[in-house]
Amino acid sequence: MTDVTILHEAKVELWEAVAYYEDRALGLGLDFETEIERSVRTIAEDPEHWPLRPDGTRRYLTHRFPYLVVYAYAYENDCVWILAIAHCKRRPAYWRNRIRGTEQDNPGD
Repeated sequence: MTDVTILHEAKVELWEAVAYYEDRALGLGLDFETEIERSVRTIAEDPEHWPLRPDGTRRYLTHRFPYLVVYAYAYENDCVWILAIAHCKRRPAYWRNRIRGTEQDNPGD
């Protein structure tokens, strides 16, 4: 299976969303976290399945919540970098500056 690295900023977004949903209803935060974990596993199983965008990223839309898992994939290293856990209707493309960090970490480029 493909190696997956979740950037710190994406982890913070996950924690914040978990806390938000847990405040709304007991157990909903855990449901959100489980949905994201399932999404990341699905991405790792076939990272090239989702279309490559002009900025070099791919996006996986979660099933139950209005969130995208934004990621970059390096075929040469078989590595996925989770760049953002992004709400679909807030601050579009705020995470774009995170792409550069994955390019620096990719010795295949």
